[in-house]
Amino acid sequence: MLVVDSFEHCQWLETWLWQRFLPRIADGALVVLAGRQAPAVEWTADPGWAGALHVAELGPLTEEQARRLLAINGVRPESTDAVLRFAGGNPLALSLAAAVDSAHPGSAQEWSPSAETLGTLIAGLIGEVPSPEHRRALEVAAQAYNTTEQLLQAALPEHDAHELFAWLRGLPFMESTPHGCYPHDAARESVVADLRWRAPEAFQAMKRRLSAEYLRQIRELPEQQALGVMSQLYYLFRDQKKIRDVFRWARTGQVQDDPLRPEDIETVVRMAADTEGPESAALVRYWIGRQPEGFSVYRSIDTGQPVAFVGRIDLPAPPDPRDIAVDPVVAAAWDYCISTAPPAPGEHIAITRFVIHPDAYQVPSPVTSLHHSRVQATAARSRGLAQGMIVLHDCELWGRLLKGALTDAGVRPRVGDRTYGLFVTDWRQVPFEMWLANILDQTDLPAAPAPATRADFDRWVRETLQNWRSPRAFALSELVKSKLVADAADPVANLRALMRQTVDEVGQDAKMIKAREALVATYFSGAPTQEAAARRAGMSFSTYRRHLRQGIDTVCSALWEIQLRGRSDQGRAPVASG
Repeated sequence: MLVVDSFEHCQWLETWLWQRFLPRIADGALVVLAGRQAPAVEWTADPGWAGALHVAELGPLTEEQARRLLAINGVRPESTDAVLRFAGGNPLALSLAAAVDSAHPGSAQEWSPSAETLGTLIAGLIGEVPSPEHRRALEVAAQAYNTTEQLLQAALPEHDAHELFAWLRGLPFMESTPHGCYPHDAARESVVADLRWRAPEAFQAMKRRLSAEYLRQIRELPEQQALGVMSQLYYLFRDQKKIRDVFRWARTGQVQDDPLRPEDIETVVRMAADTEGPESAALVRYWIGRQPEGFSVYRSIDTGQPVAFVGRIDLPAPPDPRDIAVDPVVAAAWDYCISTAPPAPGEHIAITRFVIHPDAYQVPSPVTSLHHSRVQATAARSRGLAQGMIVLHDCELWGRLLKGALTDAGVRPRVGDRTYGLFVTDWRQVPFEMWLANILDQTDLPAAPAPATRADFDRWVRETLQNWRSPRAFALSELVKSKLVADAADPVANLRALMRQTVDEVGQDAKMIKAREALVATYFSGAPTQEAAARRAGMSFSTYRRHLRQGIDTVCSALWEIQLRGRSDQGRAPVASG
């Protein structure tokens, strides 16, 4: 028996082996070549080797095998989960962790690899990296859940993403999927831990750059694609405990979020009856009749069978008396909204009314992770959304997990023999990006900045008006990045159209006609000074100044209302689409 390990270091021997050495070796001999690279195509193309050659790819150990390996090496059960989070199924990483725990009993429970251990893992798992650019590409792949060539180009705009992505996907510890490639757990976590230890500022900079790309995709991609991107954004911050406590990511046993089909209705009603009781099942049937498009069925990717469902309903203001009479939870939701911050006409509240997963009822799972991602992707893109709510049974558990993200409304409606809690976010008070930055503890997360105060916002409006005739200065306005034009294809053009329209609407009130004339003369007519603007408006300077202040205050108030509540197009001229 002849075994050659690390064969990639002498890959140049391959042709000599199959042409000259192996044909003359003794009958019955077994030759094993173990390396990072697959055998050359000549091996498999030559019919003479068909019956003698066996190629096997050694993937990670299964979770059961990994736990068994740790147990054999004396790692205590209370330490096993921590080791598996880092090592996955890689035997080298598992063995190193076991050695640490043997030398210092119990230390693997909070195992953080030392610089020496990381060096051993990087060398053993990854080997040599051709250049600093290739290492940076590997660091992107280690942080991202899936890596595509597009994501790589956004993260490393100064490099050739095509060449780097081709190198990544050819690495032996990388897996390819329809959504991109990703490294095995041990290689991923080793690279991340090494970068965090070796260059903490570069680690954070890469995270910020990836966050910016994910946020761009969430705003611009179709809704179903944005759902997956939101989950990947959270994966980027998986090192934070409050994210790990709520989100679950799984490569196997996955589920997919599909619309409700007619043939699914009896299945989801039965799930509700088995999990929450007949009263809840009757309400599921009621809301499917009212808003079937709000229901998603989670199907096993392996079998295609439904395993869970979620029901999300949109309730426009004012409330519908039928809904209040039928559903105690919706009645409680409206009571809370009306008593705290009533939605204005044209606004709505969104409620995740049902989260039913019989095998993991309202506990963190891939189903709840997909649901949270969908809700937040919708909030990032929505207009006219006043408050978002989720209805949960275990108020104590979710109150702890969602602290800082959602507010417990403190109401406890009952349906049948179950009591529920409502957890709320008022999206009028905080832009999505600011909310997300708070959740992720990322004060510098790329975001559409929102004013800290009304005074800030009014100052931005005045500065933008003053820069009306300077295209470059206008394009740099803070309002271009605000919620006013967050969804616009051309935010600058849309902001210009919105502000001009708002000024025009000032004059719809007969008492404000002179205020509009003062605004037009000052900002739109090209007057070089305020004195010249007063002459064009046909007013004395003191009268002009009074009407100008009144007009500016009115424009600021109108735009602030749009900033808080979103735009209602009813009765308005269309804003330019860019």
